[in-house]
Amino acid sequence: MVALYGRQFSRRDLAMHAGALSQFAGVRLMTLGDGVERGVRMLEFRTGTGLRFTVLADRAFDIADCEYKGAAIGWHSPTGFRHPGLHEYEGEGGLAWLRSFSGLLCTGGLDHILFMHSDDAAHYHYVHRKSVDSSIHGRVSTIPGRLLAYGEEWRGDECVLFCEGQVHQATVFGEDLHLIRRIEARVGGSSITLHDRVVNHGFYRTPHMMLYHINVGHPVLAEGSRYLAPILHTPWAAHADQYRAQAVGYRHMPAPRVNFHEQVWEHWMGADCDGRVPVALVNDTLGLGFMVETDKCELPCHYEWQNFHAGHYALGLEPSSNHVMGKPFAKERGELTWLEHGEARDYTVRFSVLDGASAIAAAEQRIAGIAVQPGDDYPALTGRWDAIPAPPVSGRPER
Repeated sequence: MVALYGRQFSRRDLAMHAGALSQFAGVRLMTLGDGVERGVRMLEFRTGTGLRFTVLADRAFDIADCEYKGAAIGWHSPTGFRHPGLHEYEGEGGLAWLRSFSGLLCTGGLDHILFMHSDDAAHYHYVHRKSVDSSIHGRVSTIPGRLLAYGEEWRGDECVLFCEGQVHQATVFGEDLHLIRRIEARVGGSSITLHDRVVNHGFYRTPHMMLYHINVGHPVLAEGSRYLAPILHTPWAAHADQYRAQAVGYRHMPAPRVNFHEQVWEHWMGADCDGRVPVALVNDTLGLGFMVETDKCELPCHYEWQNFHAGHYALGLEPSSNHVMGKPFAKERGELTWLEHGEARDYTVRFSVLDGASAIAAAEQRIAGIAVQPGDDYPALTGRWDAIPAPPVSGRPER
């Protein structure tokens, strides 16, 4: 059954009340038409509960806007949702990616995440390619995708909105990685589920890393908003040498500040009995929160990105396949994933709106039941890098 407007509807009931489901909910394909966004295809999802979000088909099917009952959840940076044809990947010493950085979700990968890096390219067996030079957070988020399908899918009396697409990150004498992404949202619901599969379509043994840069903005992020997570310990902070200099800890959020310098933490999280890791940002004053759930075996690491500079005000919830120290660290520890031809890695990320004090309290209780997070906003940094188990790799064919 579909829950809308305080009652339960069967498929027949909904059909009796309107000529098309789009009166209440649906997925619509459109193209942006102005400025730096001109020409970008966008899928708009509406679930009928006040949850609305958009998916950028020409930006790796990343999620751009996200709002609930008119309140923004996703972050809009000054860059806009820039057309990928304007992107210069190698520009500005590897930082040009920041000129296309906006939205609720920006995917990092598929062969590199984190900061700029030059990696030995011997595994590609091409004498003229000495290195693979990667800019910040990798290439995939600015690659246009192939839209395979979208619409409504009825499963009995339950209706699921969906889109599916493929994104190809490839070069001659280098990687040939395919991202197959499916995004779902139930009509009458207030959550989003993202299913990803990364497949090595080529015949070179290829490294793979994955990062989900999930960016929450105002009003969920506001002075006094709280970060909730099942933190077992915190191994690292980018600002460790000036830990308290900006008087902003990991747990309680400040108002926007002029000249705030970003802070990044890596937290090592616990998981529930199903292996899931829930992390949330909540605004108790508004009674509104946003939760991200991942599977520990798929995305064992988690970063917290604090960007509180005025005009750029955002908090990043960032599940990752690897520790924050990047590819050389992963190689040294034997934790870098290598995919042979046809091998794949799968990821599932779940996004949920927390509507009201009771939903926030339930999420907080659930998280505390996994691990009680540090009460000190400046937890002692352990410097301990827990081992990342060998990731689940499958040889399943692409959809």
